[in-house]
Amino acid sequence: MVSCKQKPLYEGPLSPEESIKTFQFAENFKAEIFASEPLVIDPVSMQFDGDGNAYVVGMLDAYKDDSVKGKGKIVMLKDTNGDGKADTSTVFVDSLREATSVLPWKGGLLVCAAPDIVYYKDTDGDGRSDLKEILFTGFFNKNEEVQITNLRFGMDNWIYVNNGGQAGEISFSRRPDAPRLNVQGADFRFRLDRNEFERSTGPGQFGLAIDDWGHRFFTANSLHIREVVVPLRYLERNPYLPASAKSTIQNISDHDPLMHQLSETPYWRQVRTDRRNMNFQENNLDRVEYARGHFTGASGGTYYDGDKFPKEYYGNIFTGDVAGSLVHRDILSVVDSLPYMVAKRGEKEKDKEFMATTDSWFRPANFSVGPNGYLYIMDMYRQHIETPMSIPEDLQETMDFDAGSEFGRIYRIVPKDIGPYKPVKPNLTKASSSDLVKALQRENRWWNLTAQRLLLERQDRSVLPEIRALFAQSENPRLRLHALYVLEGMDALDAVTVMTAMKDPSAGVRENAAILAERFPSCLSQLAEMINDPSIRVAFQATLSLGQFNDNTAVTALSKALELHGQSPWFRTAVLSSETGSGIDLLKILESNSFFKYASSWKIKFIESCSNVIGARNDKSQILGLISIVDKLSLTNSNSWQLAGIKGLLEGMGNSESLENSIKEELKTIGSEAESNSAKAIQDLKKMFAE
Repeated sequence: MVSCKQKPLYEGPLSPEESIKTFQFAENFKAEIFASEPLVIDPVSMQFDGDGNAYVVGMLDAYKDDSVKGKGKIVMLKDTNGDGKADTSTVFVDSLREATSVLPWKGGLLVCAAPDIVYYKDTDGDGRSDLKEILFTGFFNKNEEVQITNLRFGMDNWIYVNNGGQAGEISFSRRPDAPRLNVQGADFRFRLDRNEFERSTGPGQFGLAIDDWGHRFFTANSLHIREVVVPLRYLERNPYLPASAKSTIQNISDHDPLMHQLSETPYWRQVRTDRRNMNFQENNLDRVEYARGHFTGASGGTYYDGDKFPKEYYGNIFTGDVAGSLVHRDILSVVDSLPYMVAKRGEKEKDKEFMATTDSWFRPANFSVGPNGYLYIMDMYRQHIETPMSIPEDLQETMDFDAGSEFGRIYRIVPKDIGPYKPVKPNLTKASSSDLVKALQRENRWWNLTAQRLLLERQDRSVLPEIRALFAQSENPRLRLHALYVLEGMDALDAVTVMTAMKDPSAGVRENAAILAERFPSCLSQLAEMINDPSIRVAFQATLSLGQFNDNTAVTALSKALELHGQSPWFRTAVLSSETGSGIDLLKILESNSFFKYASSWKIKFIESCSNVIGARNDKSQILGLISIVDKLSLTNSNSWQLAGIKGLLEGMGNSESLENSIKEELKTIGSEAESNSAKAIQDLKKMFAE
């Protein structure tokens, strides 16, 4: 009698050497092992310091209950013999709870470990931190998949962090008198050189990419690439914006939600999906869930800005999907009519991914670009990567969530024809400030950002003449922009320099110059001219930045921006985001410019939104001014203007916290009659507010 052994529900692990053989690339690339267990375990983030040392966050307590939390650690990896493989691992700090991200700063490390952002430093040279300072605290810490992560030093000298939109009241130890900051619905950014911190546009999850010009892209499970279109600081300057005008982000993928997976579908996922689909059918819901081939675990979106890949790969964003065991590549394309990018697949990746594997334990959680210009992949290497709270209890019983907790791999991705590995030793922490200016000019952006950060930390103003020369003479617009922000970081920026940048041949430089122009009133007239810029992104940023000013020049320019670009809801939001662009003065200019001569759907939407803001602001003079304009519009051929103005005004006033309930009830009565008799509704409003 022959006995048949039942196939296990889940595959077993492979060694690093076995696993790497299963990697399949769409083009001429290969993977090399940089580090693996026991040197590194459960890696989720890696950054190189100014001397090229790799600091890796190991999230060893992922998906553990509270009784065994606090097992995370950060190790420093070194390649002492220059063969391209790490051969030493020193524990920099351990006993961390859910650490997710690391960033070098002032000879130490900033670390995200919810509920805190902490600064650690080794002060005695033994390789282990002996100084700890909790900088920020109060972040959400109840779910590993949605909490603070992805520390990124931005070209604008701010440090950005994804917060997943989670609730939290954040305090800053260096400013104990500052009010706590509510970060619900937002991400977070801060500057330690100026002790500033604020909400930023989100919610991003595990993955944050910042391009050469400061545009942010983030990852969130099934939405693998979204872009920040409107920075949150602009929306928050106008607390009266209606909900329809509060969009800040855009899904920029033209190929969501599909991915091309090679690994097998896990047993638990197939069973859970079958159950859910059956439930949808039984309840007659028009909904389908997919067990594979769709992004569900997108993670670690990273901007490739190195110098070792073919030139067409510069500026691509690489994102892992930990559920699909693959690495996806997005090519960012500029569209003349849109104030954001469009993410496309490569020509040879229409039916495959940049890299995929049949090894279902491969979990590409994050990426990093090193001083050598190569792309590194952090592979947690686990049998199961999902949080148990999302899996039915009976299926959890078939799973070992600790399987793989002793593993971890970091791979270096290189072109196949690159030749033997050549070690790179930056030694920037001990370089002179003048040498840091030279490092600003390297092709690999790791050197640019690291040099900029070190110059920011040092505040050595003796190199300002060299920085100004770099800004004036460099033929590379990216380097001119780095020079501009080094000047900003040293408080050496002036209006003349900004106005020069506002006329730069590069749209990316002009866009950032518009942001910097907000600090200098003497730049306003030139900023107003930028709404005519041939680059839609420059015109859009100029529209946002004009809202920082409150005089006739800004109002006139915003009215012009609306006439030029008002068909775009993004531009309408940009105009409305400021008090200048959402008040009666703007409407009077539009009236004098024959804006109301012809009605169109976008104009009607704008008037309704603007009226909403005026109503919510509850300023009597503004309300009377609006009613007067709406009354005049009764002379046009369409009553759409009146209805839009009345509807927006009443909705805004209905949301006003300073308006008495009795008045709100009276307004409801007026609103109900507006559809049938808008003229009477206008007269009733006049009477109400004239009293």
